[in-house]
Amino acid sequence: MMNDPLVYPGVMQLPFTDPAFWRERLAGNPGGPAQADLHLVAVHDGHVIAGGGIHAAAPHVRRRHAMALGMVVAADWQGRGVGGLLLEALCRHADQWLGAVRLELTVYTDNAAAIALYRRLGFQIEGTHRAYALREGVYVDAHAMARLHPNPPRLPVAMDPA
Repeated sequence: MMNDPLVYPGVMQLPFTDPAFWRERLAGNPGGPAQADLHLVAVHDGHVIAGGGIHAAAPHVRRRHAMALGMVVAADWQGRGVGGLLLEALCRHADQWLGAVRLELTVYTDNAAAIALYRRLGFQIEGTHRAYALREGVYVDAHAMARLHPNPPRLPVAMDPA
C-alpha cells in the first residue's frame, strides 16, 4: 500500500520502500507494554487496506502529554469510512488508555479529504509549514494540526475519612 502511486504522494513516506522495512517497523514493540506506541491496521479479505499509529511526540519529559499520529488508507478504500474508524480507534486509545492530552499530526495542505476527517474528530490547524516536504520534485506546504483531549481525566474526589 505504501508503494502505491495513488497513496504515497499523500503521506510523509518515500515511495519504493522495501516491504521488509514495514514488517520490521510493525512487527514488535521493543519497549514492551510500557511503551505507548500503538500500530493498528484494517484488513479486508486478507489485505491491509489502512494503517495508522500513535507514538510519543518527543522524547522530552515536558512533552509526555503529547502523542504524534499518522495514518494511511489504500486508494481503493479512501472515502469509504475506513479512515474515520481507524482515526476514532486511535483517538479513543490515546484518550482512555494512554493519558494523552494532545494528539498531533502533519498533513499536506492540499489533502482536503484528510483535513476534513481530522477536523471532524476535533483536530484544528495550528499553523502551516511552508515548503515542508519534497513531493514528486515540488516542495509542498503542510499543516500542523492538533487535538486536545475533549474530556481530560480528572482525579477522583477524596472521601472524607470521618
